[in-house]
Amino acid sequence: MAVKIRLQRHGKKDSAFYHLVVADGRAPRDGKFIEKLGVYNPNTNPATIDVNFDSTLNWLMKGAQPTDTCRAILSYKGILMKKHLLEGVKKGALTEEQVEQKFNKWLDEKAGKIGGKKDRLQSDSSKKESDRMKAETAAKDARAAKVAAKTAAATAAPEAPEAPAAEEANETPAAEA
Repeated sequence: MAVKIRLQRHGKKDSAFYHLVVADGRAPRDGKFIEKLGVYNPNTNPATIDVNFDSTLNWLMKGAQPTDTCRAILSYKGILMKKHLLEGVKKGALTEEQVEQKFNKWLDEKAGKIGGKKDRLQSDSSKKESDRMKAETAAKDARAAKVAAKTAAATAAPEAPEAPAAEEANETPAAEA
């Protein structure tokens, strides 16, 4: 039996999220599975990935084959890195202490990259918000200046424009008769 680690689709039409599952390769996509390993939600930025690290690593060490998308997710979380290092221990190239040291260093670098992306996204959104507020304030000031100019012109102008309007009103009924 070929065991695969793959995604199982859930959610609504345009807001899908996925469960990472271990399943028989012959089972349908959303069908029977052996074990649920985690959740992947691509709708957030950055994508939310919650994976049971130990269980997933155990299945990989037993020979479960991840699909392409799952391989990318597991690589992002560092599970494939840990598997690679543990294979080195089996071959005698590394010790357990070296594996833990290298893996922790990799995790720290990865956390820094993710934190930097989150900070950049937050600063970009706050900059867009401040730019939008500045543009809105400028538009409001322009409208206020236009209204003030119109009001000043109306108060400064004499009552003469009303007289021609009265003459036009008198001429209209005469033309109809």
